[in-house]
Amino acid sequence: MLPKKEIQALFHLIDDPDDEVYDTVASQLLHYGKEIIPGLEHLWETTEDEDVQDRIAQLIHRVHFQDVQKELQHWADAANPELLRGAILVAKYQYPDMNIPFLLTQFDQVRRNLWLELNNYLTPIEKVNTFNGILYNYYKIQGHELSEQKPEHFFVNKVLESKQGNAFTIGALYVALAELLDIPVLAVNIPRQFLLAYVDTLQHFYARGSEAMQQNSFYIDPMNGMIYTQNDVEFYLNKIGVNPRLQEHYGSLNTVQIVHRMLTELGLCYTHHHEEERADEIRLLIDILEQSTHFPGHT
Repeated sequence: MLPKKEIQALFHLIDDPDDEVYDTVASQLLHYGKEIIPGLEHLWETTEDEDVQDRIAQLIHRVHFQDVQKELQHWADAANPELLRGAILVAKYQYPDMNIPFLLTQFDQVRRNLWLELNNYLTPIEKVNTFNGILYNYYKIQGHELSEQKPEHFFVNKVLESKQGNAFTIGALYVALAELLDIPVLAVNIPRQFLLAYVDTLQHFYARGSEAMQQNSFYIDPMNGMIYTQNDVEFYLNKIGVNPRLQEHYGSLNTVQIVHRMLTELGLCYTHHHEEERADEIRLLIDILEQSTHFPGHT
């Protein structure tokens, strides 16, 4: 049970003109977590002073952000962090009240439609073409370049709602759906791009000394489903001055790495729009992921 009298007393101090008093009040309210949000929302609705409303809105955002930080920490520390859940947490940063059950229902409907069209007799290319037909033709999902600098393209709920996204959000949906349908599509470590690879399950790994090397049959651009060969990717790497012989460029990214890249680009997007407070918050989320045992270089 929340101590109602104490919280009400703190609410009355939100409009205190002394910044030190307000900072102390805000810190104490944040301690109670998201259970105080209904009270803050009611206070906002019944307050006429716009400056006080701004303070209340900031407090509500800080409570939501604190909650996202905790959830992201828990997700990153899980034994097998689910990619869709990670993408949802990125979206929850901007849309804390998003209807997650409805989003999951939308996602499952896409999965069911894909499942109805796929069968085990299709070749890998045929499976991916079928997959692409559902996503890009039936659902008309449209990819946008990162250079457009639109934050909404980073939020998976908006992709399912508006059918507009970027390589990261569409790619996350693509990989999450493929995993449920037993299609071996993974995100790969191609520099300056976010590409997916269809992994040959018969030759998924082969030994070279003590190492295991991943074998990618072909590559998929999540922006539009376009398929690239190994030669296409090597040509691209040569073009940008990167050694195409380095195996590290073709290795798969785990879910924490994918969400890390998504947040990194989102932070740059906020910086482009001069929303430095949001960019700073995204950096805090990135720091959480970099402490995960799933993140390379973690000690």
